[in-house]
Amino acid sequence: MLERTSDLHDENPATGTAVMPSAVRAAAGMPFDLAAPADIATNRKNMALLVQLRWIAVIGQIATIGFVQFWMGVALPLLPMAAVIFGLVALNLVSLLWLRYRADINNRELLVALALDVAALTALLYLSGGATNPFTSLYLLQVTLGAVLLDAPSTWSLVALVCMNFAWLTSYYRPLELPQGFAEAFNLYIAGTFIGLVLDAVLLVVFMTRINRNLRDRDLRLAALRQHAAEQDHIVQMGLLASGAAHELGTPLASLSVILGDWRRMPALASDPELSQDLGEMEISVQRCKSIVTGILLSAGEARGEGSSPTTVAAFLTALVEEWRTTRPSATLYFRNAFGADLAIVSDIALKQAIFNVLDNAAEVSRDWIELTAERNADKLVLSVTDRGPGFSREMLAHVGKPYQSTKGSSGSGLGLFLVVNVVRKLGGVVTARNRPDIGAAVKLELPLSTLAIGDHLDG
Repeated sequence: MLERTSDLHDENPATGTAVMPSAVRAAAGMPFDLAAPADIATNRKNMALLVQLRWIAVIGQIATIGFVQFWMGVALPLLPMAAVIFGLVALNLVSLLWLRYRADINNRELLVALALDVAALTALLYLSGGATNPFTSLYLLQVTLGAVLLDAPSTWSLVALVCMNFAWLTSYYRPLELPQGFAEAFNLYIAGTFIGLVLDAVLLVVFMTRINRNLRDRDLRLAALRQHAAEQDHIVQMGLLASGAAHELGTPLASLSVILGDWRRMPALASDPELSQDLGEMEISVQRCKSIVTGILLSAGEARGEGSSPTTVAAFLTALVEEWRTTRPSATLYFRNAFGADLAIVSDIALKQAIFNVLDNAAEVSRDWIELTAERNADKLVLSVTDRGPGFSREMLAHVGKPYQSTKGSSGSGLGLFLVVNVVRKLGGVVTARNRPDIGAAVKLELPLSTLAIGDHLDG
């Protein structure tokens, strides 16, 4: 489709049950899906479409020349016209090679392409009556394309070129040799004008419809990009807040740990089994808080920072499951490792916390049954978390990964899955959420092993 290049930016959407992550973690710097600058990508698309339109023009010119020559009986200089059409074919082949081997297409090159099309049309009109040819209205098609594809100075340059060519054709042209049967030349001109008008109308409607559709798509992508930027800013603010809070929480957590240790050594409390059990749960909770704070401080500003360490898929997931079970002793988690041959990876703190978030969400609605499955799909690590809870609402499925969209009602902020989506996005993966056919929900994390594997162990 045609795209106006003067005001287009980067883009991307996302919805339904298959949710592509829509932002990046704080300060992560993850590139967006469109790696190339918008104008370059758009100009390449527009040049490719001009090549397609030129093929259509070549076919249309051959059909028109054949119709006029053999059906209407108007003698045309077939060899010179064939040479012009052959030149257009050669131009198209060169343009295809240009697109294949050149990384970027600029506005000037689009102007040159349209100018060559104008020159070819002028040559054909020169050979077939000049300004008296009713198909001079095809110049308007070139001007319309220029107005959509080019910036203002280039568009006016194209308009000036068209006007000069038309003015030249009023004085310099090869007159048409009308057949004896067409004494009333005016009727022939009217017929040609009608055909030219119909052709112009059809082509303009086709092209402008495609242009408008493309502009609507562009607006949607721009809206998605603005949402992406807003989410990225939101994550940056959350990262700053979390880092500051982690520093401030260190001291009170250390104090709590000391106090709990003192209480456990008190005979009055140690002799009470119920209180002793409560103290144990409190110590586990404090230890988890300290672990979370440490993870925030280690991973602040980067997803794979100082806290990362070499491990394997099996060891990473087994340790993760055991740690989560100690923090949620009342929840029942089943772990199934179907990954296959083990693989050396880097233990990623951000990924670990993301998986914890998904498991925590499942435990909130299905404490008695949660399953974590690890599989390998080609070069991807696929982690699936399923539960037997009420599942996602339709509205929630449409906005999974957006902040402040929660299945917990007023008690939830919706930031858990929001952070999961963006951590996975940072690692080059995809998050998918769906409801199971019978009962419950499933959240799938697909991660490329290339972002987790150590060295050249990916083939292992």
